[in-house]
Amino acid sequence: METHLRSGQDARLILCRLGEIPDGGGRGFTVETKRGVRDIFIVRRGDAVFAYENSCPHVGTPLDWVPDQFLSEDGSHIVCATHGAQFRIEDGMCFSGPCHGVPLPRVAVEVADGAVMLADG
Repeated sequence: METHLRSGQDARLILCRLGEIPDGGGRGFTVETKRGVRDIFIVRRGDAVFAYENSCPHVGTPLDWVPDQFLSEDGSHIVCATHGAQFRIEDGMCFSGPCHGVPLPRVAVEVADGAVMLADG
């Protein structure tokens, strides 16, 4: 997981270039925001990105046990490495596992000029 620090109060936090996240894959970040340090991850589907807190709603553990490995083997959904909970990529909703019906906390990001930026820093 990479650490990104905000340099100024009004600075936009660029996490990475869109092309640095594999299409159909994910990438984790540790970022310093107005609300403190946050561990987040982003999943990319073409030009769309979906970002969530890297914390399972079941017990609060990180979802990845290997850096940047957030998805099922076939890449169709997000998986918690601790208890196997499964989440939809598009909205973070748990559809299988101990936190069924509870979504991952969303993180607002946007893509502009090829850069993935934290929108709610």
